[in-house]
Amino acid sequence: ASCCCRIRPDMMKAVAEWDVVPSTPEQIEAVARECRRLVSKRALFAAGVAVVPIPGLDWATNVGVLVKLLPDINRKFGLSAEQVKRLAPDRRLAVFKAITAGGTMLVGRIVTRELVMSMLRMVGVRLSAQQAAKYVPIAGQGLSAVLTYGALRYVCEQHIKQCMDICEQLRLPAPTEVVGG
Repeated sequence: ASCCCRIRPDMMKAVAEWDVVPSTPEQIEAVARECRRLVSKRALFAAGVAVVPIPGLDWATNVGVLVKLLPDINRKFGLSAEQVKRLAPDRRLAVFKAITAGGTMLVGRIVTRELVMSMLRMVGVRLSAQQAAKYVPIAGQGLSAVLTYGALRYVCEQHIKQCMDICEQLRLPAPTEVVGG
């Protein structure tokens, strides 16, 4: 006999998307570790592409990796645009206040190529050096790969820290009003 309470395998993804913002320091750190592992894998892939001496391929790869990776990080922290929309109004307001206070551009938003390009401008010097290094035979291609890996890790680490900060802010009790004085 089958139970009506079982979750079918095809429904697992939908259930996973309902994850909530991690609320304990341990949960926040566990999500951050998982995201860092994911970043390492994808940055290694992009570094591998950076070795190929085809102009522009590495930039297209970097943007493509980040357009996919940054929303994945948001989702793991429970801070994707879709997840934030589903929160109770008071909780959603708290998330938006935390996002605004943190000055982040990519948490709780739909990540577009344009947003990613503006994030890449933060590490523009590294990526420009990476482009130039690519044309020095062998050693330059290796340097290009190292710079690509480092730049992607940097951008993603900043994003992970912002997500962690927002989760930490959401754990804090609401400020109380002091009457009198």
